[in-house]
Amino acid sequence: MSNELTIALAGNPNAGKTTLFNALTGSRQHVGNYPGVTVDTKEGRYSKNGLSCRLVDLPGIYSLSPYSEEEVVARDYLVNQRPGVIINIVDASNLERNLYLSCQFMEMGVPMVIALNMIDVAKKRGIEIDHQRLSELIGLPVCPVVARSGQGISELMVAAIAHAREHSKWQPAKISYGEDLDAAMLDLSEMIKAADFLTQDYPARWTALKYLEKDDRHLSIGDSVNVEMSARLVEKVEQVSRHLEQTVGSEPDAMIADHRYGFIKSIVKQNVVHRTIDPDRLYASDRIDKVLTNRFAGPLIMLLVLLGLYNFTFTYSALPVAWCEAFFSWLGVVADTFVPDGYFKSMLIAGIIDGIGGVLGFVPLIMFMFFGIALLEDTGYLARVAFMMDRIFRIFGLHGSSVMAYIISGGIAGGCAVPGVMATRTLRSPKERMATLLTVPFMNCGAKLPVLALLVGAFFSENQARYMFLFTLLAWLMALLAAKLLRVTVLRGASTPFVLELPPYRFPTFQGLFIHTWEKTWHYIKKAGTVILGISILLWAMMTFPALPETDRQVFEDQRQQMSDQVSPLLFAELEGTTEPSIEALALYEDLLAVDGAEAEAALRYSVAGRIGTAMERISWLPGFDWRTNIALLGGFAAKEVIISTLGTSYSLGQVDPEASESLAATLGNDPGWDAVKALSVIIFVMFYAPCFVTVACIIKEAGSWKWGVFSITFNTFFAFLLSTLVYQVGSRLF
Repeated sequence: MSNELTIALAGNPNAGKTTLFNALTGSRQHVGNYPGVTVDTKEGRYSKNGLSCRLVDLPGIYSLSPYSEEEVVARDYLVNQRPGVIINIVDASNLERNLYLSCQFMEMGVPMVIALNMIDVAKKRGIEIDHQRLSELIGLPVCPVVARSGQGISELMVAAIAHAREHSKWQPAKISYGEDLDAAMLDLSEMIKAADFLTQDYPARWTALKYLEKDDRHLSIGDSVNVEMSARLVEKVEQVSRHLEQTVGSEPDAMIADHRYGFIKSIVKQNVVHRTIDPDRLYASDRIDKVLTNRFAGPLIMLLVLLGLYNFTFTYSALPVAWCEAFFSWLGVVADTFVPDGYFKSMLIAGIIDGIGGVLGFVPLIMFMFFGIALLEDTGYLARVAFMMDRIFRIFGLHGSSVMAYIISGGIAGGCAVPGVMATRTLRSPKERMATLLTVPFMNCGAKLPVLALLVGAFFSENQARYMFLFTLLAWLMALLAAKLLRVTVLRGASTPFVLELPPYRFPTFQGLFIHTWEKTWHYIKKAGTVILGISILLWAMMTFPALPETDRQVFEDQRQQMSDQVSPLLFAELEGTTEPSIEALALYEDLLAVDGAEAEAALRYSVAGRIGTAMERISWLPGFDWRTNIALLGGFAAKEVIISTLGTSYSLGQVDPEASESLAATLGNDPGWDAVKALSVIIFVMFYAPCFVTVACIIKEAGSWKWGVFSITFNTFFAFLLSTLVYQVGSRLF
C-alpha cells in the first residue's frame, strides 16, 4: 500500500470536485458544500484499463492560507501525506477565480494536473477555452472534462498517472510579486535555508511567502519548531510591511493577492479564453489595457511614453545640474586659493572635487529620471511594457520574462544590472536564463546614465532627449542581437511559454513616489561617496606617481626661466593686471601656460596610469580612444560612474589653466582631441563593454561558474570594441 500511487482531488467549492470523485470511484456521496460535508478526507480507488491508484477527496477550499477548518485539513494533508499528484478541479466558467488556488499549488511545488471541469456550462455562456494553450503557458497538463457526464475523465486519469511518474519530485514555481516583495522574499529564503528552518516539510520560498502573508497557521508551526528564528522572520516581515505601507500604501498579503490575480489575468489574455462580453462589464484595468496593450497602438504609446520620460528629465533637470556644476567649480577655486601647494592640494582638487564632483553633478538628472521610472512602475505600466515586448523577444530566442530583467537593469534607464541578473531566476529554461543573464548588462543602467548625459550634453546638446531615447532603443536592439547570437551558438535550445502577472493599475501616492525616488538617488549618492571616492583617489595616485624625473622637470623650468629673462618689468606689471595687458603680454601668458600644460601632460603620461593608457593606444586608436580615455575606461571596469570622475581627474591634472572653472562637458567640448564622432564611439563602448565588478560577481554566483563571469567580460568588451571601431572608422570618413 505504501508504494501505491495516491492522487488527491482538490479545488474550489462548487467546482465539481466531489462529482468527479464519485465518477472516478463509483462511490456515492452527498454533493454539497455546507458544514459537515467533505471536511474529513474521503478515500476511494480508481481501477480502469490497467491503471490503478488511490484517490483522496480533499475539502473544497479557495486558498492554501487556512482561514477555515476545511483549508487546514487540505493543507495539512498535502504537507504531511505528500500525494503523488494533485488533480486540481477548475470551474471553466470561472477560470480566473479558480486559478488562484492553482497558483498556490504551483508555488508549493506539488505535481499537479488541472481538470478543466464544466466546459459544457462555459460554452453555454459563450466562453471558449484553449486548454492546450493554457497547458503550454503554465507548463502543466490541462484536461477538459465534464464530471457530471464522465466526459474526458479517462484521459484525465491517464495524464495524471503519467505526470506523477514523470515528476516525482516537488518543484516549486516562482511567481514574481514586484521588486520590493521579490527582494524581501529572497532575503527571507536565504535566512530560512541558512537556519534549515522548516525546510524538510516546506520549500524555503513557500515559508517566506507564508510569513509575508502573515499566515497564522504557518507562523504557529514555525514558533513550535524554532521560536527565535520565527521571531526574526516576523521582525523582517514587519520592516517590509512598514516600507510598503509608506511607499505604496499596501500590505504584503494584499500585494501578493493582486500579483497572483495579475499573473492569472496575463494567462487568460494570451488567447486562452475567447468570449463575447459587454464592454461596460470590463474592469477599469481591462478598459485601459484595451488601449495601452493594443497590438498596434500599444507599442506606439510605449515609445511616446519613453520619449516623454527623457524630455521631462532633461528639460527640468538642466538648471539644477548647472547649479551643481557651478558649485563644484567654485569649490575647486576656493581649494586652489586657500590650500597650500602640494600633493594634498592636488588630491583634493583633482582626485576628489573634480572627480566626485563630476559624478554628484548629475544627481538632479538621476533624481528626475528615477521619479519618472517610479511613476511608471507604481502605476503598473511597466508590466504592460513587458507584456507587449514578449512577441519581439521570442524572435530573438528569449523568454517574455526576460523583459522585466531588462527593464530592471535599465531598459527604461536608471536601473541596475545586479537586480536584473537576479531577476532571471524566474526563467524556467536554463538556456534562456543564461542568454538573458549575459545580456542584461547591455542596458543603460543608472551608472552609465551620467556618462551618456555628459557626452550627449557636450556634443549633442540641442537634442539631448532624442539622443538619449535613441541610445535606449540601441541598447535594446544590441542586447537582443547579442542574445540571438548566443541562442544560436553556445546556448541553443527550445523556447518556453511566457506568463507574466499584470497587476491592476494604481494611482501612485506622492509619498510612495518620493520614497522610491529618494531611495535610489541616495544609493547613487552613497556609491559616489564611498566606492567611487576610493577608486577616484586610487586612480589619482596612479595618475600622479611616479612623479616626473627631476631632469625632465628642469627642462620645463629652464624654458620658463628663458621666457622670464626676456620679459621687461612693465610686461610683468601687465601680466599681474596692474595695467591693461598688451598683445605681447597676452601672447607671453599663453606661451607660459603652454609650457605648464606640456609639463602637466608629460607628468601624467609618465605616471602608472599614463603608461597603461599610452600602451593601450596601440589598439585603442581603432575606435578613436586616446590615452586619457583609456585610463577612464579602465576605471569603468570597477564602476561605470568612475569614468566621469577619472576623466575629471585626468583633465584637471593636465589642464592648461589651473584657475579655469569650466565644467567637464565644456572641457571635452573645447578639447581638439574630441569631436562628435569620438564621443559617439565612446558612448557605444561604455554602453556595451564589460559589466562592473559587482555585476560580474553576481553573474558568477547566479550562473554557478566563474567561467561565465570571464565570458561576460570578454564577450561584452569584444562586442563593444567592434561596434565602437565600426562607428569611429565609418564616422571619421563621412564627417
